[in-house]
Amino acid sequence: MTTALTYTNKLHAGSAFPELTATLLSGEPVQLGKPKNGADWQLVVVYRGRHCPLCTRYLSQLEEYKDALLATGVDLVAVSGDSKAQLESHIEQLDVSFPLAYGLTVEQMYTLGLYISDPRSPQETDHAFAESGVFVVNNEGQIQVIDISNNPFVRPELQALVNGLGWIRNPENNYPVRGMHN
Repeated sequence: MTTALTYTNKLHAGSAFPELTATLLSGEPVQLGKPKNGADWQLVVVYRGRHCPLCTRYLSQLEEYKDALLATGVDLVAVSGDSKAQLESHIEQLDVSFPLAYGLTVEQMYTLGLYISDPRSPQETDHAFAESGVFVVNNEGQIQVIDISNNPFVRPELQALVNGLGWIRNPENNYPVRGMHN
């Protein structure tokens, strides 16, 4: 029988996004939460890894919203705890043009407050992995939106997320960070 760990470090809306670095397929380090491409916000998507067909589908769907996000001033990066070889293999199944990073460590997963799972078998994967998480980091480095799940079946619906970010980013709406009472 497996005993669940009781340690948790959930991040809170409005808090500073932690300084974390992963690695792009090119070998270049990427600092998560630091937007590029002229954007001032960043959507950081943590996915389970190559072994997860739901992640593959979600990343492929995310590609369809990349331009809409950037038009709203939101850059995009996705990251997993996979190895470089696993990401190289996964990229063959994907048709995405946004940055994918690998090498998220268990310590970094804890820092992000993610749920972490062990593989069901060696055929699934060879390492503990993060369950899905979505973080929207605003221009002040704060977590504007956070969504974490303990399984691959619950993730933000992308059209609603993109529409919501467009609404939040509209200065006429003056929409603050929500969920500040922890």
